[in-house]
Amino acid sequence: MRIRLYTPAMQGKGKFDGGNIMEQKPIGFPGEGSVINRVGPLYYWAWAQTPKEGYIPPHPHYGFEIMTYVLQGTAEHGDSLGTRSMVGEGGVQVIKAGSGVSHEERFFGPDMEAFQIWFEPDLKLEAKKQPAYEQYAHDEFPVKEQNGIRAKQILGEGSPIKLTADARMWDVELEPGRAYGHVLNKGATLAALAVRGAGSWKEEGHEEAFHERDFMLLTSDREAEISLHAGKEPVRMILIEVPERVQYALLPKKY
Repeated sequence: MRIRLYTPAMQGKGKFDGGNIMEQKPIGFPGEGSVINRVGPLYYWAWAQTPKEGYIPPHPHYGFEIMTYVLQGTAEHGDSLGTRSMVGEGGVQVIKAGSGVSHEERFFGPDMEAFQIWFEPDLKLEAKKQPAYEQYAHDEFPVKEQNGIRAKQILGEGSPIKLTADARMWDVELEPGRAYGHVLNKGATLAALAVRGAGSWKEEGHEEAFHERDFMLLTSDREAEISLHAGKEPVRMILIEVPERVQYALLPKKY
């Protein structure tokens, strides 16, 4: 197992609506200060927060599959397809931009938090598809709870979301002292963001620590059984597993 760790200072920063929405960007656009600009088809990852309310006016997207995952508060979505909808804590909004769609976003607190995550499929093929919008509530996702471990499958087996891009995603919560096991496949990268708490990753006697808000990329030259361990406080970790490389030409010229 190899771990590359990026502290908050090594991640990008952004803001909207005069600073009402502030963002930490584990994976940012070029020029935004993030050390990491993409991981396979995982193209962009922003952690947005607003104490009360923030608004992002209409703007276009092409090709990308864009997911908004609400940690706390409410997200409102409107688009050129005629959609107007809201999703609360634990819910997901998915834009399949296809040949092109414009949308606007409004976040409502108090202390609203959400991730916006972009996946890049083969843009040449996606540009031929009609744009679409999908929405899912928290209780539509499979959740496993056992012995102080709670794992929600957001992308992958059992999830209602079906993306073209190859990706799996989990929201994992651990009580103090608990451990969560994960099989890391050869040729895959596990992107991990510590939303709450501190702990460590372990594999066959090897251990590496992390702190709250750290971003990590885990890889292995073989299939490896790794484990996420909580320290003396609860841990919440978002995990996204994607291929290290994709087989199609990358054309990130339009957002």
